[in-house]
This record gives sequence, C-alpha cells and structure tokens, in this order.
Amino acid sequence: MHRLLPGATIGILGNGQLGRMLCLAAAQLGYRTHVFGPEADSPAEQVAGVSTVAAYTDESALAAFSAAVDVVTFEFENVPAQAAAFLAAHTKVRPSWRALEVCQDRVKEKQFFASIGAATPPWQPINSLADLKTALTKVKPPAVLKTSRLGYDGKGQAKILNASDADAAWNTITGGKAHTTNGGAYAVLEGFVDFRCEVSVIAAREQDGKIVCFEPSENVHANHMLATSTVPARIDATTAAAAMDIATRAVTALDLVGLLAVEMFVTSDSTLLCNEMAPRPHNSGHWTQDACGTDQFEQLIRAVAGLPLVDPARHADVVMKNLVGADVNNLDGYLADPAAHIHLYGKTEARPGRKMGHVNILRPKSS
Repeated sequence: MHRLLPGATIGILGNGQLGRMLCLAAAQLGYRTHVFGPEADSPAEQVAGVSTVAAYTDESALAAFSAAVDVVTFEFENVPAQAAAFLAAHTKVRPSWRALEVCQDRVKEKQFFASIGAATPPWQPINSLADLKTALTKVKPPAVLKTSRLGYDGKGQAKILNASDADAAWNTITGGKAHTTNGGAYAVLEGFVDFRCEVSVIAAREQDGKIVCFEPSENVHANHMLATSTVPARIDATTAAAAMDIATRAVTALDLVGLLAVEMFVTSDSTLLCNEMAPRPHNSGHWTQDACGTDQFEQLIRAVAGLPLVDPARHADVVMKNLVGADVNNLDGYLADPAAHIHLYGKTEARPGRKMGHVNILRPKSS
C-alpha cells in the first residue's frame, strides 16, 4: 500500500458536514486537510486547514487544489463528471471515478446491483411521459418517480398512488421544462416495497483489498429524510450477515478504496432488496462515532491514506437521532444526559428541513 506520512494533505471535494467530520478524523491521525466546495463559511471550511471556495467547474481552482494535496476523496458523490475526471488526471483520487459514476446514476446503480446478484425493488427507466405511462402497466402503483441523478433527501421525487397521477409526477420532477438524459435515462420508476424495516451497511476497503464492515443499522425516515438509526437492528444474524455480504460484494466489484454505504429494505420474509448506495460517509453511519472502537470517518481516512483498517467492533447499543431545523434549539435534555453525545455542524441558520447536527444516545450493549 502507498502510505501517506503524517503531515500529508488530504483533499476533500465537498465542504459540508461530512467533510467537517472527515477533517476532524484526519487531524487525529496527523494529516492536514484542504476542502473544496462552492459555499463560504461551510461546516468543513470552519475546521479544515485550508479551504478553496470555488465552483466545481472552475478548472483553474481545481488545478491549484490538486497541486496542493496528496490524495483526493469525496464527501458527496454528486459532483460534475468533468471535475472528478480533471482531478483524477492530476492526482490520486479515492474512490475512483468509476465508483462515483455508478453511484450517482440510479439506472447504473440498479444495473450494478443486478450484476452482483443483489435484488432490487421493481423498476423501469423513464425518458418521457409516454415512457412513464407505459411503465406504470409493469410497475403497478403505488410507486415513486425519481430523477436518475442528483436527487437526495426526497428531492427530485414524486409519489404516484394511481396511474392518473402520472402527468403531475412528471411535471414535478421536470418542472415542466425540457430535460436532458446525458445518454442515459432521465428518471426511474420504482415500485413501493412492503418492507419490515430498512437497514444499511457501511463497508470500508483498503488499497490492498481488505474489507471491514460495520454491522447493519436500522433506519427510520421522516419527510424523506433519515430521522433515526438504531443498532443493533431488529434482524436476525443470518439477515445481518447477508446484508454485510452484499456490501462486501459491491465494494469489491467497484474496486473501491474508501467507504461504501448500501441501503436495503428487509421484507417480511427477510429478503434483502437494495435501494441505493453512496461511496462516502453516510448519515446512517454516524452512530459509529460513539458506539464503536473506530468510526466511519476514521476508516475512510485510513483507507485513502494507506493505513490499515481496524476492527470496528461495537461496544454499546445506540440510537442516532438527526437534529433537523429547530431541533437544535432544544438540546438541554441531551446536554444533561451523559449517555447522549452531541455533534453539531456549525450551521447558524436553523431552517426547516436543514440538518443541523445529530446526537448518539448510548445504552449498555445487549447483544
């Protein structure tokens, strides 16, 4: 493995809260950080050693950034393809652009899951209103229409409860404007799943191929956003092992160096259906910061820096709760609870729907 020496600089593309926590993890291991993103006074900029505030399409800024760092990683995957390709031509980028390309397109993502033998909910690619109406005869409502790229936390999505909702759903995700497909599908139609719970697995992979997984977390969403992650998840050991096996197969097939989060539905008969994946730290992995010997952020830094991964064994039960909007104004109960570990992101404006931080509430380990 190519190991970075202490004092080397890790570049992070993206300057949000995930970048902030990556910077803190890197500092503990003796590395400097340089973040790149379009927003000033961002969560990551507040703690990084160096920050570049520029558009992802600014090649002169990208060139200066690549020259100033020893390796580049990502705090989110929805960056322009040309930015990632430009950086990869100038410095080491981990994970590779191939992994990002698969994960930022829902059609490619679902085709990838099929290629590794992992099941998904029923789906169809959509490029027009006519496509959507035809697809609704195959993927029966209720269903959800999603843009194939750039959507997250419920953005770029529209529910379809009846076939008559097709026109309104198409208008919602296109805004009534012409769309471009970039050679693929503009959207996907996904059938609803009668699931017992949702889980996710965070897998880390070293440069030499060693893989370490955190155990599955059970996730609950509210208003299209993750609300809580609970560990241990309410699934049996066989299902947990199968979920970690899917994440292991995925990270291997992508030849990814870094982290991969895989979200899955668990049906009533314990079948696992893959929903989506992300090649970066993930909101559903924040519980690892206080309940494990090492967390997802340190594992990513170790992987991209060429350090060995370590056993992330859990030492406590935990519930991670997102602090969204005005939640951040009601912290007294958590502050008075020694079992509650608060992580705030440095954001000053508590807008509705805005992630302001999270809290990990620990309990003695039960299993």
